[in-house]
Amino acid sequence: MAVIGRVLRLASLIRRETDDLLAGHDLTRAEFDVLCALRRNTVLNPGQISREMLSSGAAITKRLDRLARTELVSRTASERDRRVVQVRLTAKGVRLIDHLLPRQLESERAVLENLSEPERSELAGLLGTVLQTVEGVSS
Repeated sequence: MAVIGRVLRLASLIRRETDDLLAGHDLTRAEFDVLCALRRNTVLNPGQISREMLSSGAAITKRLDRLARTELVSRTASERDRRVVQVRLTAKGVRLIDHLLPRQLESERAVLENLSEPERSELAGLLGTVLQTVEGVSS
């Protein structure tokens, strides 16, 4: 109970801090994750975003609709196949993610500041092992 309780409490506190940062910019965590995926990849289609985010197509469409309305992403038909939509960050989206991502990463770094690099590596390994067990992946 001590381990799971602490993991859940930590996740809750980190999530709250992230939500507070994003709420100031009228974004949800899921929308932020879409913006981050596009920043890493430049252009993706909704199916690729869905696979990367492990979300349903309907959920991704809803997020993309909202991000397009706020002019953070653009959707255009592919030149090779007009049935395929390509999603990109707009200049406004790039500016926002480039502003928010360093703040988010700094917040995450601060959570781990009392751990040495070897301790961080050990913790990452241990959590990875637990995740494999929970996700049903054998080592």
